[in-house]
Amino acid sequence: MRMKKISVDKGVAFGDGGLVFIAGPCVIESREMALDLAKRLSALARKLKVGYVFKASFDKANRTSVDSYRGPGIEKGLEILSEIRSKFDVPVLTDVHEPWQCRVVAEVCDVLQIPAFLARQTDLVVAAGETGAVVNVKKGQFMAPEDMSQVVRKIESTGNRRIVLCERGASFGYHNLVADMRSLLVMRELGYPVVMDATHSVQRPGGLGTGSGGDGKYAPALARAAVATGVDGVFMETHVNPKVAKSDAANAIKFSEVEKLWKTLLAIHKVVKG
Repeated sequence: MRMKKISVDKGVAFGDGGLVFIAGPCVIESREMALDLAKRLSALARKLKVGYVFKASFDKANRTSVDSYRGPGIEKGLEILSEIRSKFDVPVLTDVHEPWQCRVVAEVCDVLQIPAFLARQTDLVVAAGETGAVVNVKKGQFMAPEDMSQVVRKIESTGNRRIVLCERGASFGYHNLVADMRSLLVMRELGYPVVMDATHSVQRPGGLGTGSGGDGKYAPALARAAVATGVDGVFMETHVNPKVAKSDAANAIKFSEVEKLWKTLLAIHKVVKG
């Protein structure tokens, strides 16, 4: 099946033969932190002349514990994302968790992301599609890659064909995930661009009891393997100091290591594309 080209904005497109990076903190911890990281990442993307989308969540509605930090909320969070989009001239992506949020978020963000836990929530998926924005759907940890065809149909039912599919690992027993690289190829057969979420694929959901653990040191290896299969983009969470991150600290890639990794991934992509 011919791959669809999904244009985002700011000259960024998935499925045009290039490799797009989606990167940022798991959650907005503060305006200063988000802008600092956006400045660093957007500057790196310009230096490497690569497509880039800034990612951060205004609310992490699926945290393990009721006591976990969730974010600044939709109003303050969208203000920060809007400022980042304007100041650094980059597209922005954030999660939506409820149908009513979609229209509001689409007024600010270029890409609406459906969290993996919610990939089968019809009302949410349809509401995201109805905005006309690009919809990045993370495959549920409990879903086979071919099951994503039904998620695609839900979005297409709204007339929206601006769809990106994202792999983030599959449940492998309790508190563990495994990344099956065949999943990337199966989802690409649906005709839409596919992104590999390298950092969430090494997560250990609920592994710390009151939070999720992970094996972040393996995220770069999964990213390299995914690019070798021919994916259209790589999603990764990064932080200047992952040890103090308020969400997914065990999985985030330290910003100081991002440039080397991006260069490696671009080199692999160049070989794969010939």
